[in-house]
Amino acid sequence: MIRRESVVHRLPAQVKLVALLAFVVVVVATPARAWPAFVAYASLLAAAVWLARLPVAAVARRMLVETPFVVFALLMPFVASGPTVDVLGLSVSRSGLVGGALLLAKATLGVVAAIILAATTDARAMLVGLERLHLPGVLVAIISFAVRYLSIASDDLERSRIARLARGGSGRRTTQLRSVAGTVGSTFVRTYERGERVHRAMLARGLDGPMPVLSGRAPTAAEWRTALALPGSALVVLVVALVVT
Repeated sequence: MIRRESVVHRLPAQVKLVALLAFVVVVVATPARAWPAFVAYASLLAAAVWLARLPVAAVARRMLVETPFVVFALLMPFVASGPTVDVLGLSVSRSGLVGGALLLAKATLGVVAAIILAATTDARAMLVGLERLHLPGVLVAIISFAVRYLSIASDDLERSRIARLARGGSGRRTTQLRSVAGTVGSTFVRTYERGERVHRAMLARGLDGPMPVLSGRAPTAAEWRTALALPGSALVVLVVALVVT
């Protein structure tokens, strides 16, 4: 979380979660022929970043998580079949080019929206929001345990790095990034499983009911309107783009 004083930071987590989900649904539902809508979506997210007072450099760094989608989107024009078109002297698939561009646009918008949520909401507020949205209590408890053990996950990554160097691995940054990318997923799974094991241990020690309810206030109507302004505006853009195109 990037701590700032902004209207986006002050919004309850549940309204931001709903707004994120609604925005992603609108983006995913946008067809390729309504491509001007993606430019408007990007403008809306830029306005949200500005309202949240988030450093652009920090947002850009966090967008590196999108790298696998970028690589896949760049490869699609070369591996897809169908009619071809010349681009910069290269013959590529027309359907692959359109599909790759569409995938890249939707993935980028979704990643930026998720970054805004993560950068303006701390872990505890996120858990409160999930609980307020009536996510199954067991799942919320397991996620809370996973969050609490993130420091252990960080230690796991550090031990993996030391083990890699001890076995002759390179210490260069580019090599480290490739290696870390291959271990982050498995580390996340182990962290989630650790939280699940802790919950089972609590059941074995006599837990016979739900976890204690996390404290949090209900959002006001004004906060709902503020949060839903983003997906609402995106929906209006989509409708206009479909009518015009």
